[in-house]
Amino acid sequence: MPEPTPLQTLLDTLPQRGRVEWIGIRPARGEPMQAIERVAITPGTGLEGDRFTGRETSKRQVTLIQHEHLHTIGSFLQREAIEPEVFRRNIVVSGLNLLALKGKTFRIGSVVLEYTGQCHPCSKMETTLGPGGYNAMRGHGGITARVVDGGEVALGDEVQALLTSSQA
Repeated sequence: MPEPTPLQTLLDTLPQRGRVEWIGIRPARGEPMQAIERVAITPGTGLEGDRFTGRETSKRQVTLIQHEHLHTIGSFLQREAIEPEVFRRNIVVSGLNLLALKGKTFRIGSVVLEYTGQCHPCSKMETTLGPGGYNAMRGHGGITARVVDGGEVALGDEVQALLTSSQA
């Protein structure tokens, strides 16, 4: 196996650990988010009680957003931090740059997830947040993930990138 490049070494170095600050489910389309303290997460179906009804291969089984970005988006709109349920993401994480998980698997509680992409804002954010809401969220909408190993996630659980075979 070839030696990693200096850039790959930087990308693979992620010692920070995050923390689950908020968990929410969407019981049905258009229904308000429900904040919960813990949730079972299963491959193919995502969060128990959430309206997601994808397939095991779906790349959007779980959505995550950074707690720090709730303040950032609010400041772009000349407001205080915005409540997490407004963004309709499943899990809010603090202390870890979620974009640094690109190309990685990571653990939250007993669940293993795989980064599958960025979670871009939709046009509903313009209505929900007001004029400029869509642009305020650009680059701050969070990430999507696929469930590799199911289990349970609770408030306060640690979020940690897992080592790849090239790092071990």
